[in-house]
Amino acid sequence: MSVAIPNPIQQALDSIITDFAKTAVARDKSGGTPKIERDLLRQSGLLNISTPIELGGAGLNWQQTLDTVRQLAQVDSSLAHVFAFHHLLLATTRLFGAPDQWQRWYRDSAKYRCFWGNALNPLDQRTTSEARPGGRIFNGEKSFCSGATDSQMLLASAIQKDAQGQNQLVIAVLPSDRAGIHIYQDWNNMGQRQTDSGSVRFEYVVVDEYEVLTHPGPLSSPFACLRPLLAQLILTQIYLGIAEGALQEAKHYTHTQTRRWSTSLAATALDDPYIVSRYGEFYLGLESARLLNERATYLFDQAWQQELDLSEQQRGEVALAVTLAKLAAGRISLEVSSRLFEVCGARATTATLGLDRYWRNVRVHSLHDPFDYKIKELGDWQLNNRYPTPSFYS
Repeated sequence: MSVAIPNPIQQALDSIITDFAKTAVARDKSGGTPKIERDLLRQSGLLNISTPIELGGAGLNWQQTLDTVRQLAQVDSSLAHVFAFHHLLLATTRLFGAPDQWQRWYRDSAKYRCFWGNALNPLDQRTTSEARPGGRIFNGEKSFCSGATDSQMLLASAIQKDAQGQNQLVIAVLPSDRAGIHIYQDWNNMGQRQTDSGSVRFEYVVVDEYEVLTHPGPLSSPFACLRPLLAQLILTQIYLGIAEGALQEAKHYTHTQTRRWSTSLAATALDDPYIVSRYGEFYLGLESARLLNERATYLFDQAWQQELDLSEQQRGEVALAVTLAKLAAGRISLEVSSRLFEVCGARATTATLGLDRYWRNVRVHSLHDPFDYKIKELGDWQLNNRYPTPSFYS
């Protein structure tokens, strides 16, 4: 079910990965905005791979696009995060907006090599929207704004009262340098340290009506409800990439540095039954997660091609597949990234190697939404035949 990435794009990706790997440990320690690396992504053309060919992109499907995210996450999950969210935010305009809106943004983004940043976060409702002639005014704060720093375009959300006085989510596409938009570099977490997932403040920001995604609008159809599933698949790729990168480094260290324990009957660490068994467990979990991910991305691509003909049942089947893949990938990523030290030994904990970054990164990222609630969704399906209810997180 997997689809190969076209050779020129794979070559560009390989070059980027090689460059990023050289500085990954140092950049993880320093945090901040990886400006040089973001510009390399712009120059590489990889920001345009999910854009249709007729709009200036490479026209890759989601299986191919998500595979680039997974490969990038093997060496740098922070940059994989903002790179993947760039494609998610572009896709959001396609799912929530009218053709004359999203086609224009896709075309301009490819032409000007724009990097998109996130200021959506529907759980943070501190930003409000007030109607004005020809548009809206946004005011307030927004947290977890991944990739907003050094972006050209922002996807932003606000809350506006409808005719019945109920909160209504308003989503708009805005230039990042619009007057009144203040992007703060206040992200200082233990992991994903270069995602710039800090805060944004909107101070009387003018939003034109054509910038608002109202036709058909957020989560307005089964097709529009693919948006949260794409977000969940992105997390799945990052979990898998982190686990694969951690395992690759652990294997190299075990082959070159790990010493046999003093009471071991094995001649070398490579023959120690406990170390060998641990690698078997890693492989079992990773291979299972990879197969579930392959199935989920395939089904997602099939659903994407249905567009507005997609049924609620079809969307529900994809949601179940995505949930399974995400849970499997998240669990094995946490296990590999934390237990790799058991197969490497005490000396592998030196800060110089930075092997702890894999666990820190997946631990921060895996809290995006709780695993327990994903398991509940699976249980509700298994027991009551109820598909996950579409929301921004399911």
